[in-house]
Amino acid sequence: MTATAETIRVLVVEDHHVVRQGLVALLSVADGLEVVGEAADGVEAIAQFRKHQPAITLIDLRMPRLSGVEVIERVRMETPGARFIVLTTYDGDEDIYRALQAGARAYLLKGMTSEELIATIRAVHAGRQHIPAAVAQRLAERIGTEELTQRELDVLEQIVYGRSNKEIATELKISEATVKTHINSLLSKLGVSDRTQAATAALQRGIVPLESLRKNRE
Repeated sequence: MTATAETIRVLVVEDHHVVRQGLVALLSVADGLEVVGEAADGVEAIAQFRKHQPAITLIDLRMPRLSGVEVIERVRMETPGARFIVLTTYDGDEDIYRALQAGARAYLLKGMTSEELIATIRAVHAGRQHIPAAVAQRLAERIGTEELTQRELDVLEQIVYGRSNKEIATELKISEATVKTHINSLLSKLGVSDRTQAATAALQRGIVPLESLRKNRE
């Protein structure tokens, strides 16, 4: 499509080749849209943004080298008006919260229709936000919960890794008594009763990314 004054220039950032090519093919034939670039990881995404200065960037959350949230934060430091739409399979409330805090203007799950995707691109380009009802509900649940401290997050991550209180104490260079205090506090804040439930909640909500667990096991 030949670019015109009305054309919305889009950058597609997605590490799965087939998904990325599908998005490019879909958007390339949509009226008023032009795909100006694509990227398969976070570092490439920043380079492509700098090169093309797209009006809209579609971006996944979990990617090699830099996450979607990190890309949004870094690009918006350079270009505060940059408009991002998160397009992901992850619906954990922490994922949603972090993306919107970073500056994403919309958050879509990959089960959406092509019509919803194109309508969202046009809405965000017009200066509006778009949060589907199901995503908004998860976000509301996140906002209504008490924040974990950084140390509680550190301890929770170690719990997800399957480490004992003694191992956590050694890893974080704190006493076992302090570990127990943090665990009691984070269990209360997460609304769970034991370590297993805490680990499950951490992964389901995106508080501890699944990729971190995989890397720890490698």
